Amino acid sequence: MISDDSMVQLITQALLVTLKIATPVLLSGIVIGLAISIFQSVTQINEQTLSLVPKIIAMVTVTIFLMHWIWKRLAEFAIEMFTLIP
Repeated sequence: MISDDSMVQLITQALLVTLKIATPVLLSGIVIGLAISIFQSVTQINEQTLSLVPKIIAMVTVTIFLMHWIWKRLAEFAIEMFTLIP
């Protein structure tokens, strides 16, 4: 049986791995969204769909480029979890 402290530690590790994996993708969306918002402010274009498509493209591109790294982190975490749990 796993103790409460061990369970809290495992959940904390899971959340940290999730945060590490999601951060680059979310940052790319934030940066692209900020750049497009500045562009819209300067040109006074108020089209909402203008920011959506580039953000989606950037986030998918970052995910594709980092897929090997993401897969490696998830595999390491899974191996660690299977070796820790009796």
